[in-house]
Amino acid sequence: MKIFYAVQATGNGHISRAMEILPSLERYGQVDIFLSGANNSLQLDASVKYRSKGLSLFYTNSGGLNYWEIARQVNPFRLLKEVRDLPVEKYDLVINDFECITSLACAFKKIPSVQFGHQASFISPKVPRPVHRERMGEWILRNYARATQYIGLHFKQYDDFILPPVIKKDILQAEPTDKGHITVYLSSYSDATVKRFLGPLKDHRFQVFSKEVSRPVTDGNIQFIPVSKGSFNKSLISCKAILTGAGFETPAEALYLGKKLMVIPIRGQYEQNCNAAALQKMGIPVLNALDAGFATAFQPWMEEKKKPCLHLDYSTESIVSYLMHHCGRARKDALDMLYPDAIFN
Repeated sequence: MKIFYAVQATGNGHISRAMEILPSLERYGQVDIFLSGANNSLQLDASVKYRSKGLSLFYTNSGGLNYWEIARQVNPFRLLKEVRDLPVEKYDLVINDFECITSLACAFKKIPSVQFGHQASFISPKVPRPVHRERMGEWILRNYARATQYIGLHFKQYDDFILPPVIKKDILQAEPTDKGHITVYLSSYSDATVKRFLGPLKDHRFQVFSKEVSRPVTDGNIQFIPVSKGSFNKSLISCKAILTGAGFETPAEALYLGKKLMVIPIRGQYEQNCNAAALQKMGIPVLNALDAGFATAFQPWMEEKKKPCLHLDYSTESIVSYLMHHCGRARKDALDMLYPDAIFN
């Protein structure tokens, strides 16, 4: 079987998940990877056959989206050419982890595909949303990477096509410890902003994962560390607590390890607001921003004894097995729908 696997490379979550499921996916056939995006800190530790700058998200230094930079990177003529040239028709199966060019190429060439990942879960109205829903945010989640089949991942099984998170093997096999530090990953804030609010908390040590440093740098009670899979896993496994954005993979790993967790959604990123709503229902504190209110919320968070946990009912291998089983069935159904007069063995 020839499998086309499109991976969104905006942020690190999609890449982290891809690295984890690839070994299991490759048992089913030849996997060719399409890596699309231009704003991530992790490298995909695998051979990449197709690459694109895609459509990427960029952030300000103050916790929000940089709309000017996002718009500046868009090249409609390049995107149109990539949609036409992407050879999705040469594959037996197209798996799409929220990647727009692959979705458009499949629609243009009438090729069925499966959207697999966290964003696929938002097709269900049962998945938690913030009190104030955003029409544009909802439209993007439903239409940015449309497919003929959806298999979602989320903190809980909110619907029958939603599975638990894919947790990295390093995390699954870890024995959590508490060395007293607080792990921090806030990719949309500058180091200077993070230092301004964490520096005064002298009784606590912070390990801040940063895009701005090339080697570990200690500044008072804060150690700034370059983003890498190994160092972040080590810090997370041994931390007392973690302060991060309201993404999916990192909060899921923190919950699995039983770590104290606080999240700050990236301003303007609707998916993170949805995740924050789900986490808040699980008892996780959510802040709107890293601002003057942080110090007030910090101490009660540190004193809180209850730590919500995530219990997994699936292994990574069983998630991939479910994906492949349902992909095969979905592909035949989709082909029958698209080409009712054709005969498929």
